[in-house]
Amino acid sequence: MKYVNIEDLDGLSGKRLEEGDTFSFHCHAGLACFNLCCRNLNLFLYPYDVLRLKNRLGISSGQFLDEYIDIVLRKSNFFPDVLLRMSGDKEKTCPFLTRSGCSVYQDRPDTCRTFPMEQGALYDADKKKTKLIHFFRPPDFCLGRHENKTWTTQLWSLDQGAVLYNKMTLRWSELKRLFQTDPWEKEGIDGPRGKMAFMATYNIDSFRDFVLNSSFLKRYKVKSKIIKKIKADDVELMKFGFEWVKFFVWGIKTDFFVPF
Repeated sequence: MKYVNIEDLDGLSGKRLEEGDTFSFHCHAGLACFNLCCRNLNLFLYPYDVLRLKNRLGISSGQFLDEYIDIVLRKSNFFPDVLLRMSGDKEKTCPFLTRSGCSVYQDRPDTCRTFPMEQGALYDADKKKTKLIHFFRPPDFCLGRHENKTWTTQLWSLDQGAVLYNKMTLRWSELKRLFQTDPWEKEGIDGPRGKMAFMATYNIDSFRDFVLNSSFLKRYKVKSKIIKKIKADDVELMKFGFEWVKFFVWGIKTDFFVPF
């Protein structure tokens, strides 16, 4: 995902799709390029992607991070990116690709659902709001773009079961944008605060244990209705984690907490 300001839009490649704009696309097994897009990828995983995939596989978030992801820190970005680790075969295929297609299709990442579009997070500094924007940019080998089936971004999102994914990606992008400046000072991203922020966003199982089984709820007074939600719902726990990072790292006030 690209994080862009309004003044930078003209420099981005691909056709930007405004609300109501249409594009043609249909992917199916009859195409010669079927599954070629599942190879040799820099596939960024957002926190909700990891949540869905680790639940699909029936493993903990810590185990998923150990077995399936690579962590990279890009220049001028002070929070690590999480990428799906490709298989070690010659074609560097997605680890979830089988002969019959995607083995985790119902829980595939947001980027896969959005394809053949690419998403960006557009920040409006005047309104202090972030929204998702879309660009139609399939790879040259993609034959699906020549199929006679027409979509808008909204219809495509509904068809691909991406509505909740998109909402969680937008929520994540609002937090991630803050890390374009360095909050860590001398301790760096590998210091205690950096490790805490990563756990709260990507390692949801460890974060749950930290919140519920440490002294966290004695040190921070969390609204009772929020505690009830995060005990029962992974998505609510993830939302809480995002707000916690804003508060813990950046000192941004949130209505998830109440004063003692």
